[in-house]
Amino acid sequence: RKRKLHNGIAHGKPKNQGITGIKPKRNHQNLAETRIGRRAGNLRVLNSYWINEDSTYKYFEVILVDPNHTAIRKDPRINWICKPVMKHREMRGLTSSGKRARGLHGKGVKFHKN
Repeated sequence: RKRKLHNGIAHGKPKNQGITGIKPKRNHQNLAETRIGRRAGNLRVLNSYWINEDSTYKYFEVILVDPNHTAIRKDPRINWICKPVMKHREMRGLTSSGKRARGLHGKGVKFHKN
């Protein structure tokens, strides 16, 4: 993914002027979850999935849950997300894409973290 530059100018020292070689530490899906989690602080991020992409952007749909809703609080399948410890799961890499960014999506010899 090409780096977005204002007027195509990469300011600074040559070391930081890369356009295509610079890779983020976390994946785009995890960054999208983090952004929406900051924006909607009263909701909990459950998960997200890919929708579309073009040459510049990737688009994801993020599933948000309202922990104060009565139906959510009463449903035993989803009321675990109402606990205070589940606040900002996306910031701590506890969603599916966050675990993938941390290298926890696999089994076997190469995956020694899980």
